[in-house]
Amino acid sequence: MEITALELLGYLIAWSIFYLVFASYVARLSKDAWVEWAKSTESDEDLLIILDPIVNEIEDRMHEKLEAFQASFYGSLGAASKKVDEATGQSTIKAITKESPIMGFVADLLMKRQGLEGLLKGPNSPKQGSNKPQISPKLGLE
Repeated sequence: MEITALELLGYLIAWSIFYLVFASYVARLSKDAWVEWAKSTESDEDLLIILDPIVNEIEDRMHEKLEAFQASFYGSLGAASKKVDEATGQSTIKAITKESPIMGFVADLLMKRQGLEGLLKGPNSPKQGSNKPQISPKLGLE
């Protein structure tokens, strides 16, 4: 029995159609069975076992990112606190008033109420950053 090219082409087309229809039908049945199984209560333990490595990996990565963020955040807070402390002289004032409780109380009160301007500057002194020279209307000592 000889098969002609036209018959071979017909068989190829028939098997291709059968395969596509059969494969899509089997795939649909398989998907439906998987969805039903995943929604059932008997799959809970199996899914937890299957997904455990993925959950552990996510947890490890989040823990590493949290530690990196904390180190960066607290480092930047420490540097900013040190800069503010150096700029205001608050640590110097606290060190000076450490031995005298009354002076410490007064310094803390002034620092809270007026910032540090009450301790660092006089009431009529010019503000920092002023480019104008200080001119006094009175000459001499009084």
